[in-house]
Amino acid sequence: MQKSIFKRYLSITMVIVILSFVMLGSVMMIFFGRYWRQEKRELLLQNASSISDMASRFLTESGEESYVLETEILRSFLNTFSQSIDADLFITDLQGEILLGNYPNSKLKNPGKVAIQPVTQAAKGLYETRGTLGGMYKSNYLAIGVPMHAENGVCVGAVFAATSSATVTAYQGEAFKIFLGAAAAALAVTFCVVGAFAYRLVKPLRQMSAAAHSFGAGDFSVRVPVTSNDELGQLAMSFNNMANSLASGEGMRRSFIANVSHELKTPMTTIAGFIDGILDGTIPREQQEKYLNIVSSEVKRLSRLVKSMLDLSRIDSGEMKIHPTNFDLTATLFTTLFTFEQSIEEKQLEVKGLENAGPQNVYGDQDLLHQVIYNLVENAVKFTNQGGYIKLQISDGIDRTSVVIENSGPGISPEELPMIFDRFYKTDKSRSRDKNGMGLGLYIVRTIIKLHGGDITVSSVMDEYCRFEFYIPKPQETPKLKENPPLKLKEAPARSRGKEKAKVQKKSREPQTPDQEEKGKEQDGE
Repeated sequence: MQKSIFKRYLSITMVIVILSFVMLGSVMMIFFGRYWRQEKRELLLQNASSISDMASRFLTESGEESYVLETEILRSFLNTFSQSIDADLFITDLQGEILLGNYPNSKLKNPGKVAIQPVTQAAKGLYETRGTLGGMYKSNYLAIGVPMHAENGVCVGAVFAATSSATVTAYQGEAFKIFLGAAAAALAVTFCVVGAFAYRLVKPLRQMSAAAHSFGAGDFSVRVPVTSNDELGQLAMSFNNMANSLASGEGMRRSFIANVSHELKTPMTTIAGFIDGILDGTIPREQQEKYLNIVSSEVKRLSRLVKSMLDLSRIDSGEMKIHPTNFDLTATLFTTLFTFEQSIEEKQLEVKGLENAGPQNVYGDQDLLHQVIYNLVENAVKFTNQGGYIKLQISDGIDRTSVVIENSGPGISPEELPMIFDRFYKTDKSRSRDKNGMGLGLYIVRTIIKLHGGDITVSSVMDEYCRFEFYIPKPQETPKLKENPPLKLKEAPARSRGKEKAKVQKKSREPQTPDQEEKGKEQDGE
């Protein structure tokens, strides 16, 4: 079974949190145990040293190297100390015999004697163990032993302080219980918070997945709500934009299929019906030419349809290339107008702007630009009102050649202007005069002009006019350096060369006065 992102994210996060708590608890328990043992050791050592110092005051020398401990007064101090620290406190001689003791921690009664090894070690300065103190205890105890000196400095015994290691374990257990309770509460809060965050994180992805399944089923109406401005919000916006593009593309595709089906079916039905009528004699011989002209018109219509489809395929595959040459764009415009001469006369249209039109050379693909002008003029003739006008203008600029094609008529609504150059888009589909188009003409026009480096714009006023304007940039020529005419040297006559040379040398050697300069000029003039 596939694991969802929500479960995977939540489980990974909780595992990381639990491992963090385990590591934290382990470190805390180790640190707490060491800290408690160190504190207990210092406490035992301090109290044992205090009892040792106090016991040295209650020692009385009874003979050579013999001392007596006054236990009656010392006992109350020892009992108070041992009760306050919850530890066993007892005093031994150098042979391990217990002289005085109190055992609130171990509850021992008359333990008797301590092993000689701990006593000997304590007499030397300090004894420390975590064991049974030479078999005195049945379980492990933390024990500290210090020497007991007489007033003359002679060591006469040892003072021991001991507490059970189980006390440390008990404290650790209590601390661990507290830690477990806090960790469980923290884990519960973390689980709720991480679960809510993961659910909020995964919810848009689930919605996108459901929307993608709907798209696969052909329903492009589903959208993902945008609830944040972070990466998920941007992803949802991009997804919705993609959905809009898919919906638009699907709508255009269906419109395209419907248009192509209609465009192919209608002329082919017409052609088949008229040809069958001619072949079986239904159409009289004297009317065959009329119907053959209709068949020819429908064949040309099919040819234009196929050409548009081929152009669209070339555009989509990037195979449409231009082959620029210099040609007269005005002549192309006139040729196109002659093609629609019959339609212009039938609608009694006035053609303006060509009275003073002169030749205008452009650098571009002649066939493709002819297609541009043909489509624009065809649209102008198709949508111009009866008795209206078509205005054409070609202007020469510094870096471009501009063409304006304007026609009177119903115009284009402001809502449709931004989409006029989209593929498969048809304005006012209810008008019968636009039923012959597929919505590819203006899209191809704009693509061709873009390939030439130009652009096309459209403007319109409802019930007044519609104007298309495009430009073709001129090729940039490399500036040429101005050429100076070659210098021509004239040779002086042979007999005057010497004089001229001498005159020049003389002028260069001697400075001249103003009178001499005037005479020189007069001689030069002669």
